Amino acid sequence: MAQNGESTSTVIVAAAANLGIAAAKAVAGLISGSSAMLSEAAHSVADTVTEVMLLTALKRSAKPADEDHPLGYANERYVWALLAAVATFVGGAVFSVYDGIHTLTHGEEPGDPLVSYVVLAVAFVLEGFSLRTGLRQVRGEAERVKAPFGRYLRLTPDTTVKAVVLEDSAALAGLMLAAGGLLGGQITGSGMWDGVASILIGALLVYVAWVLGRSNAELLIGRPVPRAMRALVVEELLSVPHIVGVLELTTLIQGPEEVMIAAKIDFRDVSSAAQVEWACEEAEQQLRERFPAIRRVYLDPTPGAGRRPAEGPAGPTGT
Repeated sequence: MAQNGESTSTVIVAAAANLGIAAAKAVAGLISGSSAMLSEAAHSVADTVTEVMLLTALKRSAKPADEDHPLGYANERYVWALLAAVATFVGGAVFSVYDGIHTLTHGEEPGDPLVSYVVLAVAFVLEGFSLRTGLRQVRGEAERVKAPFGRYLRLTPDTTVKAVVLEDSAALAGLMLAAGGLLGGQITGSGMWDGVASILIGALLVYVAWVLGRSNAELLIGRPVPRAMRALVVEELLSVPHIVGVLELTTLIQGPEEVMIAAKIDFRDVSSAAQVEWACEEAEQQLRERFPAIRRVYLDPTPGAGRRPAEGPAGPTGT
């Protein structure tokens, strides 16, 4: 799938950038004695682990449907993405908050911050490039579905790209916090600024982990397509000859490009069995043409409320 390939490229770019940045930050943190730099190193390590999990999610979710998994493996993407959010929390946020509190309570001996400033500048450029790659993909997808950028990013079922964009944005903010902590410590001679910066970096990672965890949990539980798309699906169904009503519509996002539609349909009373069968096939074809993400369509012929028989097909069963 084209989008899957683009998502993979975006994640690989982010992983490569974070792996090099993590090593550089760790060395700079040890040289300068900065807890904020060490927190940023933990941040980058957590991001690298996250992106490895996202690559695993992309690979495993692309497996075709089989007898044991007739609806495919698309939802496995959200399992791994949820684990990636947990890794961000445990690997980055917890360490950052702990290190910041330790610095505030025990103090630290500041070293030469020059190396840290150089590493922060290089990291800012690399993280910016990675963020640019993710934003370009999200912007292109938003334009393709004619949705506002912000709304698409919030609701997109492609949580791998969403993770890259949010984590890179948090990384840039974290770099500025680390630089602020270094500068504050350099000006005042106090390690308090560095400790506060480390705690703020941890809080930022907690927020990112929470947003990503919630998004993936919603998709694992089962999230419908947006209300506007549901209205268009009903409109498309009603445009098919012999269909006079959509009594119930259920939609389910199964992956970034996989949507399932199930509906109870009221057909004209005079329609023959052959016409009902034709209408079902025509409805599925029209839905797939208008919405390529729709992969499965299940239509259940159901009589309207005013025309349902009072007795079952076997007739009355009086005592």
